[in-house]
Amino acid sequence: MSTTATHPAPSPVGHDLRFTGVVRAEWIKLRSIRSTWWAYAILVVLTVGFGAQMSASLSFEGVEAVPTQDAVQDMAVYAVMVSTDVGALIVSVLGVLMIAGEYGTGMIRSTLTSVPKRVPALVAKALVFAVATFVVSAVAFAITAPVSAALFAADGLNVALDDPQYWLALLGGVTYLVLVGLISFGIGALLRNTAGGIAVALGVVLAAPLVLALVLGFAPSGWAQNLAMLLPSTAGSMLFAYPTEQSWVDLLAPESAGWLTEPWQGGLVLVAWVVVLFTAAAVLLKRRDA
Repeated sequence: MSTTATHPAPSPVGHDLRFTGVVRAEWIKLRSIRSTWWAYAILVVLTVGFGAQMSASLSFEGVEAVPTQDAVQDMAVYAVMVSTDVGALIVSVLGVLMIAGEYGTGMIRSTLTSVPKRVPALVAKALVFAVATFVVSAVAFAITAPVSAALFAADGLNVALDDPQYWLALLGGVTYLVLVGLISFGIGALLRNTAGGIAVALGVVLAAPLVLALVLGFAPSGWAQNLAMLLPSTAGSMLFAYPTEQSWVDLLAPESAGWLTEPWQGGLVLVAWVVVLFTAAAVLLKRRDA
């Protein structure tokens, strides 16, 4: 009578089943897709281009109040951040493509075979996308800031680049783009369809504020204003607002009070969106077939 030795079945990815290996695999996927490079390149070009154009166009001409240094800083932040809506559109599309694109190509089956627990793969995808978006948007704003300051100086306005609040506002803009991208990532993971995910993501990020703006015109009470504060774009705008009592924007259009008054509160709203969508996506990923 003979006995046959048994050996454990090899793991599809061996030692790389560790989370670091999953992250490395997701990074290879991200940088191997040409559309990723094109999208991030467009983000940088539009951020610098729009920022330069706005910086060359803005001035305090026609404003009766004497601008303070804080008002100049506020205008400078606005000029650099003017492209955030377009940037949000780009990272929203990328966020959906990062996850829903794999369902469209069928690659998700290979991914989940290599990572049977599934959730680590979802976390790794989100982490790689968030880091890449943070780095690219930070570089874009870092290039735009000195260009903007030089254009303002040519118009006689001195932007203080040593102002920590100025850079904190720009960091808020970077954080906004990252969180908006993760919100779209969560939507893509829930819907698992590229076209549907992009449509819903852009609707939540860009279209919903416009719809509510129409409602605000007919709403006599403050409930609509408060509801609008919970939308990603509205809450996110607080993240890159320069903290000044004399805002040149306020001089032209006084803003109404709402639930949220501090940048960190707007950030918490965005984080809540990410947590809720990501949690739902993780639960469904465990329950649904690939």
